[in-house]
Amino acid sequence: MFSAKDIEFQKIDHLGIVAGIVDSIGMVEIINKLLGSEPGEKVSAGQVVKAMILNGLSMMSQPLYMFPKFFELIACEHLIGAGVKPEYLNDDKLGRILDKLFMVLRLLLWIINSKMPV
Repeated sequence: MFSAKDIEFQKIDHLGIVAGIVDSIGMVEIINKLLGSEPGEKVSAGQVVKAMILNGLSMMSQPLYMFPKFFELIACEHLIGAGVKPEYLNDDKLGRILDKLFMVLRLLLWIINSKMPV
């Protein structure tokens, strides 16, 4: 039997809609395919990008080192993925993913540019 003390409430605001759209277009899986994964990682590259999108659309602009603090206030596992804890979304992980994204996007731009007629 449940009591009122067993219930924990966490807010999702409008971020539930955004997370649903990200999931429906398969963005997490696409980014995971593009960037790959590292052995033993607790959160995938796609989940990190999804978290950055949610944070950016939350109307709470904060530096990267405050990123985990933001996700302590909302339903992190529900919005980003099962097993994802706020402490996994630290500035080191975000920096590594942003570096990988930069390299992949730079390569894609180079390929596109090299295919264009002069």
